[in-house]
Amino acid sequence: MSAVLLAVFNDYETADRARIELVLDGFPTDRVELTAACDPGRAGCQPAELPRGKFEQYFRALLKAEADRSYCEKLAERVDGGAAAIAVHPRGRIEIDRAAYILEQAGPAELTRRDLESHAFEHAAARHHIPWITHLLVQLKGDSHCIYCRLFDR
Repeated sequence: MSAVLLAVFNDYETADRARIELVLDGFPTDRVELTAACDPGRAGCQPAELPRGKFEQYFRALLKAEADRSYCEKLAERVDGGAAAIAVHPRGRIEIDRAAYILEQAGPAELTRRDLESHAFEHAAARHHIPWITHLLVQLKGDSHCIYCRLFDR
C-alpha cells in the first residue's frame, strides 16, 4: 500500500476548491485525485458496469487492507449519492503535513490517513505558507517587473 490521505466532502464544489488549493500549493496533479459522481476521475476507468462498482474498485485499489473493505463499500455508496472524495498521494513528511492542513481547512466530513510512514521523496510541495506562485510574485517586486525579466535579467 502507498501513502494516501483521503478526504470525503459532502459536496463536489467544496472538494473541487480543495483540489485547486492543493495544486496551487505545489502538489502535482497526478498525485491529487478527485472522485465524484459528476467527475469520476480515475475511478471512471475501472472495469465495473455501474458507477458505484467503479467507485468501490477505485477505493479498494487505494485502501488495500482487508480491514478497509467495508469502508470502501461505504465510500462508494456516499460518492454515488453525491459526496466527493479527494485522494492525495504525499511524498514525505512536509507533503503529509501540508496536504493534511489544506484538506482540514477545507472542512471535510472525514479525513482518512493510511500508510503515511511509507513515503519516498521530500520537498515536492511548497515549503512556504503561501502558494509557490504567490511566493514567486512577491519576490518579483524587486527590480524586475515580470517573471521573464527576473529570469533573464542581464
